[in-house]
Amino acid sequence: MDRTSPLGAFLKARRARLSPDDVGLPRYGDRRRVPGLRREEVALLAGVSAGYYTRLEQGQQANASPEVLDALARALHLSPAERDHLHDLSATPGHRTRRPATPGGAEKVSADLRTLLTTMAAQVPALVVGRRNDVLAWNRTGHALLAPHLDFAAPDDPGARPNLSRLVFLDAPTRALYRDWAAKARSVVGNLRILTARNPGDTHLAELVTELSADSSEFAAFWDAHTVAPCGSDVHDLAHPAVGELTVTQQTFDVPKEPHQSFVTFTAEPGSPSATALEALHSHGRTEDAPVACASTP
Repeated sequence: MDRTSPLGAFLKARRARLSPDDVGLPRYGDRRRVPGLRREEVALLAGVSAGYYTRLEQGQQANASPEVLDALARALHLSPAERDHLHDLSATPGHRTRRPATPGGAEKVSADLRTLLTTMAAQVPALVVGRRNDVLAWNRTGHALLAPHLDFAAPDDPGARPNLSRLVFLDAPTRALYRDWAAKARSVVGNLRILTARNPGDTHLAELVTELSADSSEFAAFWDAHTVAPCGSDVHDLAHPAVGELTVTQQTFDVPKEPHQSFVTFTAEPGSPSATALEALHSHGRTEDAPVACASTP
């Protein structure tokens, strides 16, 4: 039985991507039985015993101190996001960089945030995303940009909310929207890695990963790579069915009063053809019978 823990699996994946040359160690010959660094080499670089590191990677060591995790992050040349992820994967709750979400219960968007979404609709497509990448709310322009083929009111039902991860991998119109779908898919998986580490007790999140792994071989391959990619600012070239080619900048912000919700906006260079396309989308997405309040989204 494979007893590798999420922490151990991440460490193994990260040492596999480094060579002795990357970290200034001698090769001692060209015949190496493992890709990347050996466990003993990582242990040496981190200043821990080889036995301790081996137990940690094989899931036989329950946790590591923050100091050891930081030493491993330096040894493995982790990025700041990967270092935070390493701490999130630690079994000790105090090591986590963010309070885990409480599993269960429908996520809700505050009235103030819904008002902001509606107010921004004329110029900025926007949505609110929850702890499992469900859209909890979107404005008319956000819906018209990302998912005009879905019912605008679908997010109002917590049991039927569109899920951004599921859409990217399993929904044909969403896949066709992104000119560089592979880059978008990798970033989605990288963010999902972070979400699962921060919420290890969320069974719905675990079920989502299991579903996507079973239904998409591409997701399974990206997931096995243990990529970590926090949401921030990304530029996407889109092929939209209503307005054609456009380039948007996606920015993701934490919601201060709801630490497991994110506010996502899409903007274009002022005066550019893409900005004109977004204005057209606002008109396209507007309907006379549209409700004043924004719907919740996946």
